[in-house]
Amino acid sequence: MTGRDRIVIVVLAALAVVAAAWLLVLAPEREKASKVGAEVSTAQAQLTSAESQVSAARGAEAGYPAAYTSLVSLGKAVPTGQEVPSLIVQLAQATNEKQVEFTSITSGGSASSSSSSASTAAASAGFTAMPFTFVFNGSFFDLYDLFQQLNHFTLRTSSGSLRVSGRLLTIQSVQLAPGSASSTGKSNGQLTGTISATAYVLPASQAATAATATSPTGAQTTSGSAASSPATTPAVIGAGR
Repeated sequence: MTGRDRIVIVVLAALAVVAAAWLLVLAPEREKASKVGAEVSTAQAQLTSAESQVSAARGAEAGYPAAYTSLVSLGKAVPTGQEVPSLIVQLAQATNEKQVEFTSITSGGSASSSSSSASTAAASAGFTAMPFTFVFNGSFFDLYDLFQQLNHFTLRTSSGSLRVSGRLLTIQSVQLAPGSASSTGKSNGQLTGTISATAYVLPASQAATAATATSPTGAQTTSGSAASSPATTPAVIGAGR
């Protein structure tokens, strides 16, 4: 055997050892490394998703008090029950602010066929319409200011949000008539204003006032917004002072 043959044999043996080492040691380790790399990539993707969910949850938590307040306000505008007593309280408060006498409230009847687009939209949303007739006594300007306030119990602002200070009312008609004369037979400048309006009741299956008695930290609630009241009320309720 020549020296060249011995060199070839040594090289071949070395290559055989390298191939064996590759097959027995390096290849399995590379496969394990590849699997570990895939697992790391999956874990990183899961971590990114979890961090995104945590961020969204924190954002929802931060916005929860404001959402709770909006929920209670909407429950005040459109409750799940008739809530006639609370409506009377709201009207009485409005008349005290405008120095107007709240004479009576009549419930029942049918809604006017000339309802505004707001009334039509509310009806199409599944709300139950509740026609009312309100009677007030006062001067022309006091009655005018009162009618404006009642019409703005629930108002959409320029930013698109809702500002709720009372029940959602759609006013169909307003009638003014001279008030009763004084004992001398002369008019005292008072007028009787009669408003035909419609309030709305949300279906119980879509209750917007499923709020607990204790509000979350940071939430602000308005008085008389979600108190339940008897469903049976008189058809005509006197409200003279």
